[in-house]
Amino acid sequence: MLRVEGVTKSYPGADGPVPVLRGIDLALDAGETLALTGESGSGKSTLLHVIGGLDTPDAGRVVLDDVEIGALDDHRRARLRRERIGVIFQQFNLVPSLDAAANVAFQARLAGRCDPDWNAELARRLGLEAHLRKYPEQLSGGQQQRVAIGRALAARPRLVLADEPTGNLDEESGAAVLTLMLELVTETGAALLTVTHSRALAERMGRRVHLSRGVVSA
Repeated sequence: MLRVEGVTKSYPGADGPVPVLRGIDLALDAGETLALTGESGSGKSTLLHVIGGLDTPDAGRVVLDDVEIGALDDHRRARLRRERIGVIFQQFNLVPSLDAAANVAFQARLAGRCDPDWNAELARRLGLEAHLRKYPEQLSGGQQQRVAIGRALAARPRLVLADEPTGNLDEESGAAVLTLMLELVTETGAALLTVTHSRALAERMGRRVHLSRGVVSA
């Protein structure tokens, strides 16, 4: 379902381009779960952004459901993200002017397939029922994390990309939310790729890949 082929990415530096990704090859099947690990600065978040169409590679390509993401213009790439990709950002990126219920529904509404019953089920299973009318600033970090997970899953995406999805939760809450996220991903048939420093989280994924200095190793 997802193919990453020879992807490279550099950023400008004082002494010239600084390589971040050095020829990444990766594949992910529908329904598969994969943990991407590696030290800080290894390029994990950059790779996640390139896969999600939030950034473009210098070379190589990312193909989702036979569509090369980097070949799309900005409009079509944004549309593909709305309809096929759910992203759980490390900093949540919730809309401050919307309450929790509207934030959960936000991407699904943009994609034109908002399902109130599914949104209600997500809220119930994520423990958000009592907080749906609260705004992000009124929520704890853990509650905002759950809203972000709900938003990513509400549109039933083909691919879920998660950057430290339990990073703002304590160990017990993180394990419970991860279990729920894996259940929901399985139910929707999505593939899940998560960036994590947590060994416990990585061990619960179907596959683990390590990134070091912009190079992938199994």
